[in-house]
Amino acid sequence: MTQPVSRLLITFALLVAQIGAQIAFPYPPPSPGNTTPCDILIAGGTFGGVAAAVGASGLDTWVIEDSDWIGGQVTSQGVSPLDEHRFIETFGGTFAYDTFRKRIRDHYGEKNPGRGWVSRLCFEPRIGLKVLEQLARESRTKVLLNARVTAITRQAEKITSATVTLKDGSTRVFKPKFILDATDLGDIYPLAGIPFRIGSDAKADTGEPHADTVANPRRTQSFTYCFAVDFVKGNKELINKPRDYERNRDNQPYSLSIGGAERPQVYRVFEHAKGTGGPFWTYRTLTPDIAMINWPGNDYRGTEVLLANHDDAKNLALGFLYWLQNECPRDDGGRGYPEMRLRKDVMGTEDGLSMRPYYREGRRLKAMTTIVEQDIVAGAHSSSGSSARAALFADSVGVGYYPIDIHVCHGDTKEEHSSGLPTKPFQIPLGSLIPIGVTNVLAAGKSLGVTHVTNGSYRLHPVEWNTGESAGRTARFCIDKQKSPIEVRANPALMQELQRSLLTDGVPIFWYVDLKRDSADWIEAQMTAVKSGTAVDPTSLGLKAKVQ
Repeated sequence: MTQPVSRLLITFALLVAQIGAQIAFPYPPPSPGNTTPCDILIAGGTFGGVAAAVGASGLDTWVIEDSDWIGGQVTSQGVSPLDEHRFIETFGGTFAYDTFRKRIRDHYGEKNPGRGWVSRLCFEPRIGLKVLEQLARESRTKVLLNARVTAITRQAEKITSATVTLKDGSTRVFKPKFILDATDLGDIYPLAGIPFRIGSDAKADTGEPHADTVANPRRTQSFTYCFAVDFVKGNKELINKPRDYERNRDNQPYSLSIGGAERPQVYRVFEHAKGTGGPFWTYRTLTPDIAMINWPGNDYRGTEVLLANHDDAKNLALGFLYWLQNECPRDDGGRGYPEMRLRKDVMGTEDGLSMRPYYREGRRLKAMTTIVEQDIVAGAHSSSGSSARAALFADSVGVGYYPIDIHVCHGDTKEEHSSGLPTKPFQIPLGSLIPIGVTNVLAAGKSLGVTHVTNGSYRLHPVEWNTGESAGRTARFCIDKQKSPIEVRANPALMQELQRSLLTDGVPIFWYVDLKRDSADWIEAQMTAVKSGTAVDPTSLGLKAKVQ
């Protein structure tokens, strides 16, 4: 092929990419200097942020995202293998979440295209991005990329405007009826003067068996710069030794072990070691040939999350890759897998690391309801009226299920004993999304009213989605009724009307795992259970049969 023809093809490809971007998001940004009124402003185009936009479908909704990609943990953070529960194929996700999963599978023509053993659905971040862009477009959402909310104007109990700063330093002012916080770190709360918690809670404050004796705002969960590798015999594309490699290798430490000294699980790279879930390589494969690395080796805990040194965090992650290429114990003897090649194209970045770190914990809303360990941990709660379920909430707006998963935190010297605590299938109460003293703000992601302990269950993919979608649908309901979320929650008739609308839109609010999505009982069975505060059979997760 001649050089001029090559240049022509490249030019054509760039033009197609630009047109594609305009097709994906055809809405122009607001004109400089103008104030833009809107129904809903969603701070953070995370997984929960996109879900909130889907929930607010049809309204004048803007998503403000500070990276090149919407989607948060499934795209820009690289964690596209979904952390889900065992009922997810038939119950426990919203209909919109089911649509997201189905479109991923339709794209590949496979049920689990990545074939990783950690999840029923593993896929590439770019495909997750493609599907989420489709959903945002279908909901008529306007998306502003490489931008963030940097200032909030508040009058008494109401947010009146939000200033958004773009990458070039210019600003836009929005006047939303509602603002939803779907950022990973709860960025809106300090800007709006909304009380929040961060770090670990004191046992005296929460009564949680696994809370710390003294609150420690610096003790936040580690975050992770993920990366992807493939396996190429004779690979010559080895990375250079990162700064501080030896210190990170010894202090992290870099290893194939999970669980710490108390309950170690020592993995092998391609072989299934006894007592482990499977090989290290296929833990989170995005395709059968590409592995995504999200492991204790690249969990950064060097500083608390709000003071994070991202250069150090990236060096830690690259150091783990260097260790894998040069020092990792080989299944066949010897050291190092130089065959592991960094796939920079997967994450869409120059260094090959995820566009954004995978944040597990940030600020947590001081909400009308704070969900504590006793509410969800198996055998710990006493108020549910149901031995098969976690504590029941009359203002339920969603459901979730996942063991408490707390990674090593800043200041820890070993993995925490609260990690892996089993839970019962739980609910998302509306009160956990509502700040105290503000009438037009809702949590729409990980930063809802949870504790350091319960965050370990509520931060996972389907729960973050459900939280965001329910926040979007609640905001839409409140705008229609001209009521605040506080007023809706305080009025049983309005609360039940909201719940019925959620169920109509495919958001489950009560755990009946044998209740089919197309069942005639879908709405009434859940409404009856929520109103009565008990299941037909409290000892079973089933409506019509014994299901555990």
